[in-house]
Order: sequence, then C-alpha cells, then structure tokens
Amino acid sequence: MSDSENKQRNREIAENEADRQTVGDIRVSAWAIAAAVIIALAAVGWVLIHNH
Repeated sequence: MSDSENKQRNREIAENEADRQTVGDIRVSAWAIAAAVIIALAAVGWVLIHNH
C-alpha cells in the first residue's frame, strides 16, 4: 500500500469515526432532553397536586 493510499484510507476511517461520534452525541442529547422533559413534567405535576 502506497503512502497516498494509506493517507486516503486513514482519512476515510477518520470521517467514518467522526460520523459515528456525531450520531452517538445526537442520541445522548436526545435522551438527555427526554429525561429533562419528564423531570419537568413530574415537577409541574407535583406542584399542581400540592397547591390544591
């Protein structure tokens, strides 16, 4: 494998890894947002129940 082929292969591997990392980050963010919404709804429900 020549040096230029090796560099191209490494570049493609790095791009694939970056894409995989981005998808993982989005998935984690979605879970964090969902958890925050559930916690907020629970807090609002708790306040509404205890104020009446």
